[in-house]
Amino acid sequence: MRMLKKGFLFQVSFMASVFPVNCYLVEEEDGLTLIDAALPYSMKGILKAAAAIGKPITKIILTHAHEDHVGALDKIKEALPDVPVYISVRDNRIMHGDTSLEEHEHQTPIKGGVPKKLKTRANILLKEGDLIGSLAAIETPGHTPGSMSFIDTRSKALIAGDAYQTRGGIAVAGDIVTWFPFPAFGTWSKETSLASAKKLVSYQPKLLAVGHGEMLENPVREMEQAINRLEQKLKGGL
Repeated sequence: MRMLKKGFLFQVSFMASVFPVNCYLVEEEDGLTLIDAALPYSMKGILKAAAAIGKPITKIILTHAHEDHVGALDKIKEALPDVPVYISVRDNRIMHGDTSLEEHEHQTPIKGGVPKKLKTRANILLKEGDLIGSLAAIETPGHTPGSMSFIDTRSKALIAGDAYQTRGGIAVAGDIVTWFPFPAFGTWSKETSLASAKKLVSYQPKLLAVGHGEMLENPVREMEQAINRLEQKLKGGL
């Protein structure tokens, strides 16, 4: 486990140099908000990181319901049974194992590791604009139909889940990066991801924090370049 700090944001990484899986702790006055729950064995590392910061975890937010983002959730809830869990209205269905699509959604199968044995259920369902402490919820479908990102209203740090990756080079969800193609393989709709990636740029974030890869300061230009790459690939039929 590795922990890095940028302002109010702590990145907690597992297998950082091989197959990075990140979750985040956001510092608030009264405690910490955990964003995502990494891998099944990550509970001890997450709780150790919170102890090192010296504040309790008071909220758990999920960017989406894939297994590498909910992996330790059951064990964390056993340790912290009173801490509420938040997920988007749409990905709450995936959290329950429902991979059906709505009529207006891109009609391609939902991909990635949909949890099959997860016991924990969300206490609060999120929609666009909801505030969780200092974090504003942003609907960013694409990687999954209900993926959400969160921007810290104090610092403009953007926690984007798998809407982008930075491992192997910055890329929009669905754009295959040779050195780290796995987020792309788990992406439901490239076209929807592209629209969400553009939406995130409009927030002009000062920091980009993702599920796989290093945090990126002043990321807007590189986010725009990633958007252009995927846009050109889609125009070419790739």
